[in-house]
Amino acid sequence: MMMKTAQRLIIGLLCFFQLAPLSKSVAQQAKPEFRAAWIATVDNIDWPNKGEYNVENQRQQFIDLLEMHKRNGLNAVVVQIRPSADAFYPSSFEPWSQWLTGTQGKPPVPYYDPLQFMIAETHKRGMAFHAWCNPYRAEFLIGKSSIAATHITKIHPEWFLSYGDKRYFDPGNKDVQEFVTGVIRDVVSRYAVDGIHFDDYFYPYRIAGKEFPDNTSYAKYGNGMSKDDWRRSNVDSIIVSLNKAIKEANGACVFGISPFGVWRNKDKDPEGSQTKAGQTNYDDLYADILLWLKEGWIDYVAPQLYWEIGFKVADYTVLLDWWSKHTYGKHCYIGLGVYRANSNAAWKDKTQLPRQIEMLRNTPNIQGMIFFSSKSFVNNPNGWSDSLRLNYFKDPAPLPTMDWIK
Repeated sequence: MMMKTAQRLIIGLLCFFQLAPLSKSVAQQAKPEFRAAWIATVDNIDWPNKGEYNVENQRQQFIDLLEMHKRNGLNAVVVQIRPSADAFYPSSFEPWSQWLTGTQGKPPVPYYDPLQFMIAETHKRGMAFHAWCNPYRAEFLIGKSSIAATHITKIHPEWFLSYGDKRYFDPGNKDVQEFVTGVIRDVVSRYAVDGIHFDDYFYPYRIAGKEFPDNTSYAKYGNGMSKDDWRRSNVDSIIVSLNKAIKEANGACVFGISPFGVWRNKDKDPEGSQTKAGQTNYDDLYADILLWLKEGWIDYVAPQLYWEIGFKVADYTVLLDWWSKHTYGKHCYIGLGVYRANSNAAWKDKTQLPRQIEMLRNTPNIQGMIFFSSKSFVNNPNGWSDSLRLNYFKDPAPLPTMDWIK
């Protein structure tokens, strides 16, 4: 009897050790999903804390953010490293950011390279690092921003246009396009970033009653095109240039765009969405996202769908379905507005974000999500941090792979 019991025990142990690696292997084969948060540095939205210039405190704050996101089940971060023609890393093109040290052009003391540090800490936790750059914003608040003598607005003032309270690179200027491409090529060449990520500010959002003042460039480069078509061609050409530079510098680095959530309204274009957005990518920001996806100039799109389910002007449900049908074989990660928590009746509903996650997971051609923004999770709004940690992201997921990238 004892012999039989011993045999059963040995067989049981053998089975356990044979099955244990199998269970681990199955867990590793969970459905791939991009789970990220935007970490905004402009105006110190997320990092570093406003007025915090102590290097050790900055580093600890970033580690704390990473630990929170890792704990909540995220597998990537999208970190803003170039918020306003400035840099969160040593650059021969642009000065140190005022949001890092308080004064534009002033390096951190004691010296460190924040980008190198952030990439290393992110990779140490098995997460992907996408470097987020604003394409054309150059002066955040005219007359109030800290501007270094080495800032490009001082060196080439003829490249810039003032609109509202901000100064922008002129997207129609060919020298500007070459300069911005050089900035991005430099980052990809020197740093192990997993992706380059551009936000929605190409041409700026319209200001009522004010026209963007680019008549001089249009007269010089318009070549008989309508101004709208010419503006779109300018944005197209910088996307082509950036894609080429990124892939030449590092073929494994992906290139993604996070556009405003509406490409075009259906009343303007039968291909558009059943929405009534006051401004759109194509008509107002001059960003023809669909063309870039069709041509393979970008690897992923992350539309900012910050509206609630059932919102009359731009319904989350309608737009989720629309984007899923317009990915053209590239990846689509939905931008979710966790920052909207408790902003109105719809966002006081604790089920709003969970329902949005469930919907995108049940929609074809959607490979993940990005939350705006990082700090929104700190206070666990509506219990959503707990929802991710304990439910939606309880099991770790690998990053989705892109078949077209080696």
